[in-house]
Amino acid sequence: MPDADELVANALAAVRGTDVRQAERQLDQLMVGTGAADAATAVDAALLDRLVRGLSRLWPRGWQPADVDRIANRRLGSRAARLVRAAMAAQRRTQAEPVPAWWDDQLRALTADVRDDDVLASWTIAEGLDRADALRTAVDTLALVESLPPIAVLRPPPGTTGAVTARPAGAARSGSPMLDRVRALLAKAESTTFPAEAEALTAKAQELIARHSIDEALLAAGAERGDQPGGVRLSTDSPYAGAKALLVQEVAAANRCEAVWSDDLGFTTVLGWPADLVAVELLYTSLLVQATAAMLRGRAERRSGSGRRTKVWDESFLNAFALRIGERLRTATEAATDAADRAAAETAGAERLLPVLAARGEAVRERLDTLFPGVTRHRLSVRDAEGWSSGTSAADRASLDVSGRRKPRQVPGGSDRRPPERR
Repeated sequence: MPDADELVANALAAVRGTDVRQAERQLDQLMVGTGAADAATAVDAALLDRLVRGLSRLWPRGWQPADVDRIANRRLGSRAARLVRAAMAAQRRTQAEPVPAWWDDQLRALTADVRDDDVLASWTIAEGLDRADALRTAVDTLALVESLPPIAVLRPPPGTTGAVTARPAGAARSGSPMLDRVRALLAKAESTTFPAEAEALTAKAQELIARHSIDEALLAAGAERGDQPGGVRLSTDSPYAGAKALLVQEVAAANRCEAVWSDDLGFTTVLGWPADLVAVELLYTSLLVQATAAMLRGRAERRSGSGRRTKVWDESFLNAFALRIGERLRTATEAATDAADRAAAETAGAERLLPVLAARGEAVRERLDTLFPGVTRHRLSVRDAEGWSSGTSAADRASLDVSGRRKPRQVPGGSDRRPPERR
């Protein structure tokens, strides 16, 4: 009788193949186990050990706990994702030092915790699975973990030089009173039923964010700190993954960041400076909620008897919303930058802000070229003019210029804006 490791290897090879009957036969072998009295325990230990080793190989290849959780949910569902979380917690207990604080923060956010050594059995009981279904899910999860490709290394992983000393991306004063004000504004924007109020609140949030980013840039330039552009990954999964990626890109561009969409993996990578990455994550999360609410309201306002498919209309709506919001966010950023540059010139006797921002923008683009040398462009297509018009209108009911000085220009029905860059 094969040992537990060999049984797991055989089951994994069968799952990767195309012979369904062979995969079921190997699953039956896993059920039988090694024939020893503790056969089930041995198989569970072998599965967990191989899953932990597979996870440990992902970290130097750019993956982070949040990324693995996202892809497991996307490909296999929430049940497999919970197994992955438990396995990541088990792997953390054997992880070589140093382990950065942000790593443990991600695990805590995923509620990844292990209270006993029998991880697979505890997970099986918690999920209410029988033995066959538990083994099938575990083998599928292992096959996924071992098949994941290398991705961009955004931060030094655990066990490497710089894992602890490197400043976490997005950690620039993330608990500051100003960012608390931004969160409060965005929360109000999400909860209001008045589109004009939501857009005015979002505009004010972007204005505060832009000023905060400028303060961070001047502080960093004055202190000559050694920070470098970092990165975060934001979920842009189905439905309407392309529209979500476009929204990320528009928010990123308004905050001096670069975005690359990995459609096959269900996320967009945003590169930028720490304060700007915080801003992009906050705004994208809020605007996605607002865009969805506006889309649902727009459906109700559609012409009676419209025969167009809802999915096509929704996609056109969200694309138009993203582009228009991007225009307005950039208007707010430009206004804040102009005001700050004038103030800097008056206090310093010469313009000093714009060269600082230009240098930081160039550093972000260099980081993009290093991590993503082979990006391609994905052309935006508009298949429903009514949805496009409604989406533009939903994003254009109130002026983003909270000072009232400038009127944002309209986005035409057909856009030649740069589409999301794609791996």
